[in-house]
Amino acid sequence: MTGKEVRLGVELTNLDGPLFDGANTTKRALIDYLEAVADRLIAQLRDRPLSVLRIRPGQEPFMQKNLPKYTPEWVHRTTVWAETSKREISYALCDDPRTLLWFGNQRAIEYHPTLYTTDTARGQTHLILDLDPAPDQPFRQAVRAAELVRQALADDRLSGAVKTSGAKGVHIFVPLVAGLPPEDVAAATRAVAARAERLDPALATTAFIRDDRAGKVFLDATRSHGATIVAAYSPRIRPGATVSFPVDWNDLDSVQPADFTLATAVAALDGRDPWAERMPAPQTLPADLVAEGHTIPVARVAAMHEGKRRARARRAE
Repeated sequence: MTGKEVRLGVELTNLDGPLFDGANTTKRALIDYLEAVADRLIAQLRDRPLSVLRIRPGQEPFMQKNLPKYTPEWVHRTTVWAETSKREISYALCDDPRTLLWFGNQRAIEYHPTLYTTDTARGQTHLILDLDPAPDQPFRQAVRAAELVRQALADDRLSGAVKTSGAKGVHIFVPLVAGLPPEDVAAATRAVAARAERLDPALATTAFIRDDRAGKVFLDATRSHGATIVAAYSPRIRPGATVSFPVDWNDLDSVQPADFTLATAVAALDGRDPWAERMPAPQTLPADLVAEGHTIPVARVAAMHEGKRRARARRAE
């Protein structure tokens, strides 16, 4: 028996089949989880163009941005021009539980909203740092680096909320007041990362090229403009079906990403919405932070030029 039922008007199928290799759970568990956290998760997705990471049985995961032709008419959507591909993309707006369950039935495991809402004049809503430990290092390494970022923020009277990424690292979100220029937000993000790196250069690095990181935590300051990031409460395609989960700063040193899964996250919430509870009020960006950031090259551009320089050097040899 594969399982078939209707919830919120959505026909759900193959509920009792495996979710994905290594998940150790079923598609039904995904649907049950999404239904249980719908209000909390939708609060992170509402009015934001949404990309989802889907996985079909026996296939590799794939990122879906453009809505497929069979998408129900009741799914809200918005059209965004993609400069890279020179075409319009029809993104979903996951604004209600029915849409969330429809995505779940499509085996959309991960939910990656944009940093902007459809009200583009409002601007980027959060300054975000993504901290990734080195491949052979434990989660504790990312926790230590998160404390550096927290200190760098506090030194400029800023504060943020922290969550597990659901993979190996952590995400730090600093809510912003509306209307900040996108180039200033991007610059400030680079400056926060650079300041955190200076606090302990033996632990953390802003080096975009992997080979230059030397076993350190990567402070990824590239989440700006058209970027996306996995939402709080989103499941991940990771062993054990982990969930990106909010953590109190005081508890960060005592948790592991594997503590929060489709099977355990709802109980850990205990009826609350810790992401909303712990998120500070929107903040403006200090002028000194923005000014410093504008002196720091954009990581991807700098890495591209450095890659070309190294390639030329190899050819010359």
